[in-house]
Amino acid sequence: MTAHHAIEIVLTRPATAEELRRAHSAARLAANTDRTRLLALQRAKSPGRALRALRRQLDALLPIDVLTSHYPDQYGQVLLNLTLSNTARTAIRRAAATRGQRPQDFLSHSVAAAVARHEQQRRRHLTAQLEGLLVHHSPEEVLTCAADALLGHRHHRVPTKR
Repeated sequence: MTAHHAIEIVLTRPATAEELRRAHSAARLAANTDRTRLLALQRAKSPGRALRALRRQLDALLPIDVLTSHYPDQYGQVLLNLTLSNTARTAIRRAAATRGQRPQDFLSHSVAAAVARHEQQRRRHLTAQLEGLLVHHSPEEVLTCAADALLGHRHHRVPTKR
């Protein structure tokens, strides 16, 4: 069954007005304000096919870095489509062979592990920042200030102790 798939396009640099005009003739696109990220709808039987089709349509028209499926697939994964140099492809094939994996499986596991490491690092950093705040402020003050900041309030209220 053919469906529409939302594809995010990350560019290596902001697209020029002329590049966007030419790309719009090949696909319907929505650009962010700095023209470094685009969103497209692509008809295809699967997200992977949508990524490949859009890459073929737009590769010569835009400075594409990465295409990603905008929504996770049935396995909760976002699909990536990127162009690798011959050197990078060779290195991935060699590393996969030493581990007895297919190159795409090796790359998938490597990216997932890197994302997990990055998330753990961000959590550790945030925890350290919060612990630093709690040295000088009560938990109530930190929570109130965070809530105000998240809700976009301009004036922070400090709770009074009773």
